[in-house]
Amino acid sequence: MKILDLKKQYKSLYQPSAKKIETVQVPNLQFAMIDGAIEKGSEPGKSPSFAQATETLYSLSYTLKFMFKKRTANAIDYPVMALEGLWWVEDGFFDITVKDNWFYTLMIMQPEIVTPEIFEEAREQVRKKKGESEMLTQARLTHFEEGLCVQTMHIGPYATEPATLDRMHEFMTESGLKDRVGPLGGKHHEIYISDPRKAAPDKMRTILRHPVLKI
Repeated sequence: MKILDLKKQYKSLYQPSAKKIETVQVPNLQFAMIDGAIEKGSEPGKSPSFAQATETLYSLSYTLKFMFKKRTANAIDYPVMALEGLWWVEDGFFDITVKDNWFYTLMIMQPEIVTPEIFEEAREQVRKKKGESEMLTQARLTHFEEGLCVQTMHIGPYATEPATLDRMHEFMTESGLKDRVGPLGGKHHEIYISDPRKAAPDKMRTILRHPVLKI
């Protein structure tokens, strides 16, 4: 069986140090994605639609994985990658303490062996097993090239992210970098290495990534 070691291949993107801020060039990668918004009066950990989107992406990703792993010929195995989230607000400023005006794109990276046709096969398998849903219908397979970014590993609860983000912006200033605006900019990018349902808050690991431009 052929093994695709995605975690080793993309180690610089998914295993950064927590002790330093660094720049990375994020290539054109393929993702399963779902867009959504946090309901008024709610937050990500309590949002029904956020939970449904997360479950749908994992269902699709594990279905795809086992479609390749169980093939009778040319079987391929690879790890299901971490859940990622792009976060933004449509009006005003992004405030990590005010969560019910957040929009998001949730996504899980998929290897290039996953074609649109195979993705549709996986969607149909999930539909037969779990039934139709708005999130399953909305899920899409697409490429996303983030380009030049700064990133680090944040250790601790989500509520303490602002201190790490301040370190990132200090690094940007010292390195002659600035926020990137436009379609790829202005979005707070989190990669969830730890499962918040299982990890102690002070040990949670979340990659924070931000697209930048050289001044």
